[in-house]
Amino acid sequence: MAKRDPITGGYIYLTVEDIEYRVYYEEAGQGIPLIVGHTAGSDGRQYRSLLCDAEATKDFRVIAFDLPYHGKSLPPTGVRWWEQEYNMTKARMMAFPNALSEALELDLPVYMGSSMGGHLAIDLASNFADRYRAAIAVEGALRSAAEYVDVGMAGIRKEFDNPNVNRTSIGAAMLLNISPYSPEQNVREIQWEYSCGGPGIFAGDLYYYYYDHNVSPEEARAIDTSKCMLYMLTGEYDPNTSPAETKALADLVPGGKFWVMDKLGHFPVTENYQEFRKYLLPILAEIKTQSK
Repeated sequence: MAKRDPITGGYIYLTVEDIEYRVYYEEAGQGIPLIVGHTAGSDGRQYRSLLCDAEATKDFRVIAFDLPYHGKSLPPTGVRWWEQEYNMTKARMMAFPNALSEALELDLPVYMGSSMGGHLAIDLASNFADRYRAAIAVEGALRSAAEYVDVGMAGIRKEFDNPNVNRTSIGAAMLLNISPYSPEQNVREIQWEYSCGGPGIFAGDLYYYYYDHNVSPEEARAIDTSKCMLYMLTGEYDPNTSPAETKALADLVPGGKFWVMDKLGHFPVTENYQEFRKYLLPILAEIKTQSK
């Protein structure tokens, strides 16, 4: 018998902002739905180790999806997308997991995301607490690198959407965000994934990451963790979202829970899943207990 992963995949059609998108997703497991969102410029492949983790999937139906323009989710048909500048907005970011949950008829799913997806966990807990039983923000914060915002999208596109710069430079740039303790095999996998993206997509994702995600202290204090618990996990070696930045958020969220992950960086799910799961599995166990 051939060796196989316990993962199934397929396409689903989601309508967001009056545009129909053909979205690819993979899933494994059964039980409480757990939607997982990828980082800027990458795709659901980041969660392959989680999808193959029998201890996690015995009680959770893990669903990893590729945002449109990412991974196996192609740009939409019927739209002259090549004539438009791609920029991901907060409204659109929130709409995709909401639409996926509705299309799959999920009952109060958990949402977990990393980096850009981690910011989204916060925005979902803030704006859609009635639709999620919990949100797990991996490398999330009130906002990202305020000092970098002054560069503007023109500067971001010059760096990350420049036809004179090979796409492998984006993959190489990600090496700066990874813990020095991460196994090289995993580090190279992250570099590979970031070198595979479509032109302008990583830069356009950063519109949400740096600009449209901007949670005020008042919004953070208003997050209702009795409806949607917000868990926050940040790697010790993350230069983009430091533990101090996540703690600033955690200190404002009533009842929110925060852990610093030892020896992990900005991509903990991929760069060292065996270490990451030490933090994730107790959270999943708590969610399972509270869901009974």
